[in-house]
Amino acid sequence: MTDSDLSPEPAGSGPAGSDPAGSDQVRRAVPVAVDIAGQWAWRLLAVAGVLAVAFYLIATFKEIVVAFLVALLISALLVPFVQFLSRHRWPRWLAIVVSLVATFAILGALILLVETQVRAGLPSLETQSVQAYNSFKNYLSTSPLQIDSSQFDGYLNQIGSAIQSHSSQLFSGALTVGSSALHILTGALLTLFATIFILIDGAGVWRFVTRLFPRRARPAIDGAGHAGWLTLTTFVRVQLLVATVDAVGVGLFAFFLGLPLAIPIAIIVFLASFIPVVGAIATGIIAVAVALVFVGPVQALIMLGGVLLVHLLEAHVLQPLVMGSAVKVHPLAVVFAVAAGTLLAGIPGALFAVPTIAVVNVMVNFIAKGTWRSTARQGGAQASGSELA
Repeated sequence: MTDSDLSPEPAGSGPAGSDPAGSDQVRRAVPVAVDIAGQWAWRLLAVAGVLAVAFYLIATFKEIVVAFLVALLISALLVPFVQFLSRHRWPRWLAIVVSLVATFAILGALILLVETQVRAGLPSLETQSVQAYNSFKNYLSTSPLQIDSSQFDGYLNQIGSAIQSHSSQLFSGALTVGSSALHILTGALLTLFATIFILIDGAGVWRFVTRLFPRRARPAIDGAGHAGWLTLTTFVRVQLLVATVDAVGVGLFAFFLGLPLAIPIAIIVFLASFIPVVGAIATGIIAVAVALVFVGPVQALIMLGGVLLVHLLEAHVLQPLVMGSAVKVHPLAVVFAVAAGTLLAGIPGALFAVPTIAVVNVMVNFIAKGTWRSTARQGGAQASGSELA
């Protein structure tokens, strides 16, 4: 064995060594655009992975998530009222109890009103339904389709036979509805408890959430959360006003045109209007269909004009005037958000899609502006000063 065999190899030589010059040459050989695209690609993949895990968890615990989101919407509506009563020297607990009791009283009154109107108008509705049915049969027999009464009755018998043949599936569906009713009851109780705790100590709940993040990120998270909460409260109050205007407008048109069950139609429009843009249009189409079946085509056209007029009033007067710059969501984004939310999560997805986009948009813009950095520096200076003291 010679001295050359015992001498150590130069750094970077051999199969196990690394060659910084070679790696630099490789990096220089990669175009800058490809290098930047690669760095963005793995970051986007990481974000996509986090979002996939988040969607999986939401789908797994959907009852809890929906209950909490409903509690947030209710709390966003009731917190200003509770604060108003507290400023007028009401005890906090009494203000919360009064706000919750008032909410339940209003919902109960609406349900009682619908039930009373349906019960009172049911006999005339049955008569009008029979007349509309006979008129429709006569129209089919005289129309270019030439479908007489016997053919129409045969189609109805086929539908009845199909329902009877699938009665077992319908029965299993009834069991599913019973299970869903139990889930709804559980979700309602979770929503009630979450609403109570948010009204009692919402600030404490938010402080607990911010403490889950690193200390340097807390000012950004805290500021973004407050901005998002302000947006959510504004959104809920504006949607309440918009829903009221939509319901009153459509209800007045239905009343003066002589539609049956005008008040229940107005209440349905009110509830559906909490889904922006899409909800009012969908329930307006129902009102037009009722007018076409029970009143006539001329009244249906007038009802359609009334629905469009109410929608234009909402889109071009109420939304810009009342909402202002607090909630900036483009109507096209609203439509696509509601469509995506409906495809992913059904009615809850349609309900929460727009407020979620509005809140996320405001929070991201707050963090991007960087106004929270001054607060972070002040907090860091105070922390260092306390450590030195």
